Amino acid sequence: MALKMNAAELKAFLLREFPQVADEFEITDLSTERLDVALHVQDKHLRPGGTVSGPSMFALADVAAYLHILALIGPKALAVTTNCGIDFMRKPSAGADLLCKNEVVKLGRSLAVCQSMIYSADQTQPVARANLTYAIPRDG
Repeated sequence: MALKMNAAELKAFLLREFPQVADEFEITDLSTERLDVALHVQDKHLRPGGTVSGPSMFALADVAAYLHILALIGPKALAVTTNCGIDFMRKPSAGADLLCKNEVVKLGRSLAVCQSMIYSADQTQPVARANLTYAIPRDG
């Protein structure tokens, strides 16, 4: 399967549809097999105890899955998350960006299933793992 959107097109889409968060994320790698997105960690992403908040890690996994699906199906703003399960495995560092490596496990006509692994830039082991399912809108 060929990509229908490249990294620049995905960034433009994010800026147009989600300007409130677009500057927080950076696509660092994109292929049909994987999309990597970095979250530039800021004070608003931190929680007490010197770590990144769970909602910030969820947002990173959600954005990575969403963008990867769009890269494969084209710009469909109404694709929505229908399920997410996330395991927080290690404490990410408060002073390091996070990197999410997303894989589309199954891409069907109405549902897409993704797996995301999240890493702290200064650690080699993943800090979280998420499984996400998206509903894909019908054409027409």
